[in-house]
Amino acid sequence: MNKLENIKQKDSVMKVIAKSIVKYRFFIMAIFLAAALYCGMSISKVKVNEDITAFLPEDTETRQGLTIMEDEFITYGTADIMISNITYETAEKLAENIGNMEHVTTVTLDDSPSHYVNSSALLSVSFDGTSDNEKIIYALSQIKDSLKDYDVYISSEIGQNYSAQVAEEMGGVLLLTVSVIIFVLLFTSRSYFEVAIFGIVFIFAAVLNMGTNYLLGTISSITNSIAVILQLALAIDYSIILIHRYQDEVIRQPTEKAALIEALSKGIIEISSSSLTTISGLLALTLMHFRLGYDLGVVLTKGIIFSILSVLLLMPGLILMFPKMLKKTAHRKHVPNIELWGKFLTKSKYCFVWIFIVIIPMSIYFSSKTNYAFADSTINELIYSESRATMHKITDTFDDSTQIALILPNGNYEAEKAIIKEIEKMDNIKSITGLANIESEKGKVLTDKYTPRMFAELLDMDLEETTLLYQAYGVEHHQYQGIFKSAEEYEVPLIDMFLYVFDKSDEGIINLDSDKKEKMDSLRSSLMLGIDQLQGENYDRIIISTSVPVEGKTSTELVDAIRETAKKYYENSDKKVLVIGEITSARDLADTFNSDSTKINVLTILFVLVILLLTFKSVAGSVLLVFVIQGSIWINFSFPYLMNITSSFVTNMIVSAIQMGATIDYAIVIMNHYQELRDKFDKKQAMVLAVNESFPTILTSGTILTMAGFLISMRVSDVYIGHIGLAVGRGALISVILVLTVLPQIIVLLDKIISKTKFKISLGGDDK
Repeated sequence: MNKLENIKQKDSVMKVIAKSIVKYRFFIMAIFLAAALYCGMSISKVKVNEDITAFLPEDTETRQGLTIMEDEFITYGTADIMISNITYETAEKLAENIGNMEHVTTVTLDDSPSHYVNSSALLSVSFDGTSDNEKIIYALSQIKDSLKDYDVYISSEIGQNYSAQVAEEMGGVLLLTVSVIIFVLLFTSRSYFEVAIFGIVFIFAAVLNMGTNYLLGTISSITNSIAVILQLALAIDYSIILIHRYQDEVIRQPTEKAALIEALSKGIIEISSSSLTTISGLLALTLMHFRLGYDLGVVLTKGIIFSILSVLLLMPGLILMFPKMLKKTAHRKHVPNIELWGKFLTKSKYCFVWIFIVIIPMSIYFSSKTNYAFADSTINELIYSESRATMHKITDTFDDSTQIALILPNGNYEAEKAIIKEIEKMDNIKSITGLANIESEKGKVLTDKYTPRMFAELLDMDLEETTLLYQAYGVEHHQYQGIFKSAEEYEVPLIDMFLYVFDKSDEGIINLDSDKKEKMDSLRSSLMLGIDQLQGENYDRIIISTSVPVEGKTSTELVDAIRETAKKYYENSDKKVLVIGEITSARDLADTFNSDSTKINVLTILFVLVILLLTFKSVAGSVLLVFVIQGSIWINFSFPYLMNITSSFVTNMIVSAIQMGATIDYAIVIMNHYQELRDKFDKKQAMVLAVNESFPTILTSGTILTMAGFLISMRVSDVYIGHIGLAVGRGALISVILVLTVLPQIIVLLDKIISKTKFKISLGGDDK
């Protein structure tokens, strides 16, 4: 079988598929409607995680530690309250008043640079409930009311719903993006009504994608926020390809149905081919060690697939429902003819190529020097939210205050006490809180061992009753010293004895008189607050407050010193010693970035290059297209360095793959048109026509992706989402500029090399 027969067979297969789609269009539309209804109801069930560290690999210290803390400890709400233009004496009175309020457990204030600087006081307030507890939210509002006459800044997660805030901002971005898209499509369309069909198709594709996120379990807030807009920007081309194919065929074919079948048979291959480069870039993201890439890659790939299915299966039915409206709203071409620009490109002696050759080495250098942040507190804001502004007001006024959690195997109180003493002597340690340094009485802490007499005196209990209590404890814990040896010398850690008394009291085994019960209940309430936060079923936690920044050599050295200090006391334990906090999460994120960044860039380029080689069957041509788009990526990521902006590391990894996968299509359009015209015209004339014919497609796709990205960056306060939007928009714009300036000149310049490096793919039979 020769190649021509193969192509005819493929065309016939496509036509059979197209006829089936058109024939069963009402059935297909019914399926889409049912699926959309189901997915629409599932959207609210999608679980969203705002914590970026949740997507760290399971083998990282941060991820392991966070899992333990989520399972074994309760983290109560806190608030940092900055009061400006106030004397220290007044601040003390306010701290005392707040400390007496309901649900407030502690208020920290001293005259150190961490809490009082230049007539500004910082009150660190702790509560007896979690940050989403309604009582704690109300307690914080009461504090705000009591300070309404002062210049106050409050930084706290209590009552904050960041997901709702971002969702509201993204809703506004979506409306603006849709408005821009409608304007662009009306400008580049052939019929005004086709824009309405595009809208219906996209709504179905978006709902199907958002609803099926429920099947993934949990997705990141970043993915949840930007996926729908990126899906719209990346997939709108598919609708345009099919509708324009139909409009071309309706002139040639006897009926609208015949025209649609012909258009669909050709469009299936074209749309599928067009989507491959985008999907390949997104699939590269799924191979990231850092699972946020997998999360975003899967959701966006799914979105592209649903968009393709909606265009190829749902859109034909809509076209045949409204053929008269498409005809009635047809209009003249609005996109200007740019043949003059094409002629300038072919006659300007490759000026843009030389500029490109000069810029690229500098861009490679600048992009390699770009500084990325691995903690959200160190990322430069594009849009200031009230909470971020308050955070910076506090951090800029007072000394650094970074918390670290030390996770230890529980039960070894002596080791904990020794570790606390060693850490207290280290530089940059402000305070340390653990069970082994919470005082029960002067000179004694909760983890110290008490004899029956000491326990009786502490709680004013009868010695004989206390001795029996100790003996019962010994029997239950297989410690028989209190029975077979001297009961007076039998020692039990105070905290363990307290917990034992609480349990037996709850079981009704121990009956206390009203005075002792009231005293015990009061003691129990305050003690359990500490236990909930510091003691778990398998691990204990020590909270360390430091005066180091989140990122930096000093910070990581301190963390390493704390870890090594603790480890030597647990060398024989089968459980891990873990140090958790923003410092460790930043370092773990940096490690994943270093391992993922190069890998994802290389894989994205390889995936795209393979597709281009199969498409154009020219080594030089394929490498050329990839090089120009990679050049746009280098230029894109030079901007943070040149503008002295610190963006998130997430931006680099995610946007580089999206930019390569999405904007390579612009280069493919130019090359496709050029190769088709090259057989009829000389290279310069072919390029003049190719640029002019490609312009509407590049203008439509490029404008939509550029505006979508820029709108996100200008309207969303989340630092991760904002920087991703900015880089996507800037990258799309740079790619459009290079594709309409540099690429045409390079193709013409290397025309002979492109032709000489062409190859054939053997299909068997007579093919060589």
